[in-house]
Amino acid sequence: MLKPFRRETERGRMAAKKPKTYVVWQGFHPGVYPTWAQCQKEISGFSDAKYKSFSSRAAAEAAYAEGPDAYWGKGGGSKKKTPTPTIDREDLEGLGVDMSAWAVDAACKGNPGELEYQGVEIESGINLFHMGPYPEGTVNIGEFLAIVHALALLDGAEQYDTPIYSDSRIGRTWVAQGKCRTKLPPTAENRRLFNLVRRAEKWLSEHEVRNPILKWETKKWGEIPADFGRK
Repeated sequence: MLKPFRRETERGRMAAKKPKTYVVWQGFHPGVYPTWAQCQKEISGFSDAKYKSFSSRAAAEAAYAEGPDAYWGKGGGSKKKTPTPTIDREDLEGLGVDMSAWAVDAACKGNPGELEYQGVEIESGINLFHMGPYPEGTVNIGEFLAIVHALALLDGAEQYDTPIYSDSRIGRTWVAQGKCRTKLPPTAENRRLFNLVRRAEKWLSEHEVRNPILKWETKKWGEIPADFGRK
């Protein structure tokens, strides 16, 4: 987790993401919108809003004509949670996101289950680190480790003015307390994971946290850029 940080310099290898188009099936003014800011205006405060992002205008228009039933509740007995769109980088900047920041997130298949976590540079979309999968973990442990991993890399690069965004209140709290307060019991299966936890706690005890750790406002900005897309 605390390996020397190598910053990606060949950014040209990553193609720029195409702008997304947003469909609002149920909102104040249903329609197809070219930016998240416009879409958000139509759904914010609207009960049972139905909306989704698409990779092209043509796909969005086809989906709008098809209606929300093609995307909600197909073949399922329970009501699906309305997905939160991923917002284009250009729109994020206009909404007040610090584009120089890093974003971190974790995903877990089960509770406990197979855990992964990663960090992304928001401005470029470059994946800075990806760890796991680790068996018998929890999302909260992953969120904690992701923040500490980012802190350690930035500290090694003496890059203290770069903020770190996390959408996990528990992860941010545990880092502030310097302790992973999980109730998950250590087992033979999750030994590697708990070794990482101990290393992270040791790092926090020996280093000053100098980078700002900021809350990612999912309701305003959509899914965090480091999201695994499995919700």
